[in-house]
Amino acid sequence: MLVFWEQRLAFLATPKTGSTAIASALESLAAVSIQRPPLLKHTTVHRYRRFIGPYLEVASKEKFTLVALMREPRDWLGSWFRYRQREGTDPAKSTAGMSFDTFVQAWCKEVRPDFAEVGSQDRFLRSKDGDGVDRLFRYEDIGSFVQFLEDRLDCEIILPRLNVSPSGATDLSAATEALLHEAAAADFALYDTLKG
Repeated sequence: MLVFWEQRLAFLATPKTGSTAIASALESLAAVSIQRPPLLKHTTVHRYRRFIGPYLEVASKEKFTLVALMREPRDWLGSWFRYRQREGTDPAKSTAGMSFDTFVQAWCKEVRPDFAEVGSQDRFLRSKDGDGVDRLFRYEDIGSFVQFLEDRLDCEIILPRLNVSPSGATDLSAATEALLHEAAAADFALYDTLKG
């Protein structure tokens, strides 16, 4: 999470949407940068709206613009699947030797095994009362997000490639694809509201 005090701007680090690269490029410009532990780095909209946002707005006497990125839901799960295939991953969370189809089927269950427990973007990006971010950008169109930041921060931004998931097959059977669209209906609906 990054907070830009003078610009009254806060960036929430949605997991698997380039947040490490964004923090690397912009941390020196931020008044507040939370990179560790992951629970704080990846502060959800709900936690921001309940705890951090009110504090910032009382202290500054102004409203902050809350921004974040969202990745196409199937691609987002594919990134998690490939990320957890890396050597050194906790064996309970590892997807090594597993098919993407198996991973997605496990993610679609009501109670997920550890390797498939990665949350959902809809839950990350909306508070319990339905409030979301003020500006939500598609990860696949990160150029628009960078342009927005360049305008707000009045500087050129060049993002490095960091924390990139390894390549790997992410094929799904038609049945699993249908199951995913049912289980992730809220994620797909939110994503479809974004300009693309």
